[in-house]
Amino acid sequence: MLDNKLAEYLSHIKTPCQRAMEEAQLRLDSLVKPPGSLGRLEDIAIALSGISGKINNTYDKRCVIIMASDNGVVEEGISSAPQNITHLMTLNFSKGITGAAVLAKQFNSDLIVVDIGVNADIEAGQAQIKNKKIRKSTWNIARQAAMTREEALKAIIIGIDTAIEAVKDGYTLLGAGEMGIGNTTTSAAVLCALTGIPPEKAAGKGAGLDNKAYEKKISVVKTALNINKPNPDDPVEIIAKVGGFDIAAMTGLYIGAAYLKVPIVIDGFISIVAALAASRLNPIIKNYMFASHASYEQGFDHAAKALGIQPYLYMNMRLGEGSGCPLMFAMIDAACAVINNMGTFKQASISEEYLNKINDSSNFTINLLYNK
Repeated sequence: MLDNKLAEYLSHIKTPCQRAMEEAQLRLDSLVKPPGSLGRLEDIAIALSGISGKINNTYDKRCVIIMASDNGVVEEGISSAPQNITHLMTLNFSKGITGAAVLAKQFNSDLIVVDIGVNADIEAGQAQIKNKKIRKSTWNIARQAAMTREEALKAIIIGIDTAIEAVKDGYTLLGAGEMGIGNTTTSAAVLCALTGIPPEKAAGKGAGLDNKAYEKKISVVKTALNINKPNPDDPVEIIAKVGGFDIAAMTGLYIGAAYLKVPIVIDGFISIVAALAASRLNPIIKNYMFASHASYEQGFDHAAKALGIQPYLYMNMRLGEGSGCPLMFAMIDAACAVINNMGTFKQASISEEYLNKINDSSNFTINLLYNK
């Protein structure tokens, strides 16, 4: 039943409007600047036009959606933080004192916090948290599957429904965030299963593991993959066997955004692994995604390359929570300001005859940073 519901959403995702993107390119080339001189801001503006089907766009109401859940794998000692931090931080988002909350406020964004599997009782309406709990925490992936396939599908559908609810509430730009101690381990396992890279390349030190704990983390990911043997061609099975409720729900957010033709921003490592899973379910979904920053977690680069997407910011950030999303919202605002408000050569009474289009795909700075 849920398989059919997911398939229905996936089948209705449309390719962005090529005509609108071509018109946006013409508009940008007519503006009073050398063609392409605003670089990736112009790329953003074109992509947004493809999503909306129009040249001029604004995104005044935007939000970061944080999927909060615990992970049974913390039993293996792979996290530097105790599990109850998930519960405490989930409550703290509404107090406005977390990194994601402060950055969201700074860039006129809202937070929507969803309890999809926190290992604690959160009363209905407490701290304005949406209660979508499937159960308290996943199981330990080093010993068994994280969840049943039915639970994975349920979490994905919850993510889709959350995106739909947000758009009904007037949000036109979404960000995907998470909170869950142990989720860099589950994300590494999902990344390995999706791409075939070894755990040594997928797993990082998370919130600050020492070398001994880091070696244990790599070993746990290997064990989880060997025990559960997820099918590399079935993203839902991969999430069910070695993922987490937060990863599943974020996968649903990306699907929901694409289904609704709304842009959605990727945060860091956990967020981009979920984005990769969504794109494997339907490759068109990638066209609705904007990667905010290159997470300091080493697995991020491998996920980004597998997804075929480049982040816009290189800040050595690795907080998670959706903290990179508001920064990208600001970049999106800038791209919209350029295409909406800049004057044309005609308006500026300047001839275009002296201009030559620069098309240099060997951008040294970006490639140097991206291939660090």
